[in-house]
Parts: sequence; C-alpha cells; structure tokens
Amino acid sequence: MQGGELRISPVGSKQALDDFIDLPYRLYADDPNWVPPLRADVAELLNPEKNPFYGHAEGQLFLARRAGRVVGRISAHIDKLALAQPVEQGMGPGTGNWGMLDAEDEATAKALIATAEDWLKSRGMTRVLGPLSLSVWDEPGVLVKGFDHPPTVMMGHAKPEYHQWIESSGYQTVQELFTYALVIDRDFPELTNRIVAIGEKNDRIKIRRVDKRKFNDEAALILGILNDAWSDNWGFVPLTEAEIAYVGKKLKPIVYEDLIRIAEVDGEPVAFMMTLPDINEKIKSFGGKLFPFNWAKLLWWLRKPQVRTMRVPLMGVVKKLQASRMASQLAFMMIEYIRRDAITKFGASRGEFGWVLGSNGPMRSVGEAVGGTVNKVYRIYEKTL
Repeated sequence: MQGGELRISPVGSKQALDDFIDLPYRLYADDPNWVPPLRADVAELLNPEKNPFYGHAEGQLFLARRAGRVVGRISAHIDKLALAQPVEQGMGPGTGNWGMLDAEDEATAKALIATAEDWLKSRGMTRVLGPLSLSVWDEPGVLVKGFDHPPTVMMGHAKPEYHQWIESSGYQTVQELFTYALVIDRDFPELTNRIVAIGEKNDRIKIRRVDKRKFNDEAALILGILNDAWSDNWGFVPLTEAEIAYVGKKLKPIVYEDLIRIAEVDGEPVAFMMTLPDINEKIKSFGGKLFPFNWAKLLWWLRKPQVRTMRVPLMGVVKKLQASRMASQLAFMMIEYIRRDAITKFGASRGEFGWVLGSNGPMRSVGEAVGGTVNKVYRIYEKTL
C-alpha cells in the first residue's frame, strides 16, 4: 500500500470524472476475467443530462487519493422512486444507496464507504442498501462467487476481497442474486419438452417474435409487462417512460427478432423473454475504446453475431398469471423457441439465465428445470445509519 495521507473528495470537474471512470481499467488490468466496459457507455451512465435515472435521483461521486494518486472511488445516490416503495420490498423511506466501489486496499474501501454513508445521512437517510451501480436495473450487488470466468453482457465483476471489506464495514446480507449457466446445444430435459409440446397444442397460446420494424412499440410493450411482472419483487423500482425509451434505444443495436419472444394468451400479450448475444465476447479486447478501429469491428459483428453464449437478462409473466401452471408453460415455450434459433442462427452453445433473486423460488425453479446450475452469485447488503 502506497504511503501518504488518504484524501477523499467529491468529483466536481471533468478531469476528476475522467479519473473516476479510468480507475477500474488500471485496477483490473491484470485480471483475465474482467471485461473493460466501453468508456463512452460509462460516461453516459454517469451523465445527468443523458441518463434518465437522474430524473428521479440525486447522487455524488467520490474519489480517494493518496499522495495525489487515485486509489479508490465510490458513488452515493438517493432514488426518489425507491423511497416511495414498500419497506417490505427492500427499498422504502429513508433508504439510500452506494455503488461503483473500487479500491486498492481495505482501508481505502472502508473510508469511501464511510464517506458515502455520511453523504446519505446528511440528506436524511437512515438506512443504506448496496452496492447498486447505479440502480437495481444497472449492476446490482457485488460478486461473491464466479470469479474464474468473465461476466456476460450487462453483468458486473469485482475483486474477491471486496465483499469481505463491505462485511467488515458493518454490513449484513439482505439479498443474493444468482445467474444460471446451461448447455443449450442439446435438448432440454424430457419433462420440459413435454410441457412445451402440450402448450403447442393449446390454441389459446401464441408465441411470437418481436417485430423490429415496430421497435418502439414492442419495447414499450415488453417493458410494460416487466413493470407489472416484477412489481412485487424485492428491490423493485418502476421504470419511468423516459427510462423505457432510453433502455430501448440502448438495447436496439443488440436486439434480434429471433432472440426475443412475446407470449399471447387469447390475443393478449402476457409474457416476454429477452435474450442478448454476449457482446462481451467481442469487446473484451477493446480496452474500453471504440476508436480508431474498434467501432468498425463492432459494427461488422453486430450485423450477424456468432457467439458462444447467450444471456437472458429479462423475463416476465404478468401478475395475474404468475400463480398458474400456464406461467411456467409460457416460460418453457419461450426458452425452447429461442434456444433453437440461438443455436442455428447465432452458433451459440451456452446460455446464462439471470440474475434471479435468491428469494424468487419460481424463477429459480425454471432455471434448474432446464438444466441450469448457479455459476455466479452477487450479494446486496444493508446497514442502519
């Protein structure tokens, strides 16, 4: 650990913001399982003028320096929509968050966490839930299992000691998030196949691809189902109309009609499943930069990506069907149809399903029923301030 007094200060200039964004690229430079995010994407995430999260949230970034050298970072934020959620669902009044923690050593990490706590307390927060970077819809939790392989698209990575540093700062586990890895270039278990076959004989059910020509309408439909389907889940914060439009715009380049299904029952859209090709396989070697030549490589790849892994980041069934047998039937049908196209059209052989809340028994059962095994675990902590 480098000597000198540790100084923590709020990010208040373009240079400081650049330093905040740059730090992980140095800390993880020798980690073969870290996937450098595109710097432009990180900058946009942190830009209140571009990210609609800040339409209902306030936040502050902090940098830690020792002898003038950046040695750590953290974000602290308060989401007004989260404050309005029921306490029993994880968020609620008085609950603030921190995230984006990176540090060279334990002393720096603890000092940053304490700084984030002080910022939250000064704004009336009585409890902290984290890490969230920045919201539950971005990269929630810190990795506690699965350090030996890279994360898939839109999932986070961390150093193995981070969760220990958080726990030694007085935090208790409040929720775990699981991802399931599965082999997809072979048939699913026979029970799953039988359920799919029965569903195919039901004239009330229609499983359709999305129509990218009507992208905005389809995106709004899917995220509307999501807001309903997830509304009782732990940690849920509703997506605003601005966020729905923003997410749709961000995902459009990696959305393929063959990889997203909408389930209709009696003509009514009631469920969806979104699958994304693992763009991390392509950008891992980019070092976070698109210029001068990586943008052309990425555009060419996006025309018809061939990947090893597909990730299912989002899936949902409307609440009125969630207690019915039809809910699991629709889920298995969408999974099977997407599996077939993922193999034949994109060359995929592996899938990743999640994240799934540890408390969400039905969705964990779906992951296990198709032969999935937990390959990564992320943990969210809480602490009374």
